[in-house]
Amino acid sequence: MYWETFPNWVWIIYYTFILATLGASILSIIRKKNIVLSIISAVLTITIPLISIINSIGREKGVDEFEHLIAHLQQGSPWSIYAVTGFFYLVVWWAIFLIKRKKKEVSY
Repeated sequence: MYWETFPNWVWIIYYTFILATLGASILSIIRKKNIVLSIISAVLTITIPLISIINSIGREKGVDEFEHLIAHLQQGSPWSIYAVTGFFYLVVWWAIFLIKRKKKEVSY
C-alpha cells in the first residue's frame, strides 16, 4: 500500500465511538430526550465519516488521514471544518448525554 494509515486499534476506537454515538442518539430520540440535539448528533455520525472518506480518497502518498485533515483545515476547506466542528459537537453531545443521565440516576 502506498498510503499511510492508522493502526487497526485506532480504527476500532473510531468506529466504536461512531456506532455508540449513533446508538445513543437513536435511544435518546426514542425516549424523547433532547430530541433536536440527538437528531443533529445522528445526522453528524452518518455524514462525517462519509464526507471524510470521500475527501480522503485523493490524498497524497505518505500522508495519513489525520495529516490530510489538518492540512485541509489549515487551507480552510469546508469539508474539514465540517468534520472538526462535527466531532467537537459529538463530544459535547456525549457530555450533555452523560451529565443528564447521571443527574437522573442521582435523583432516584
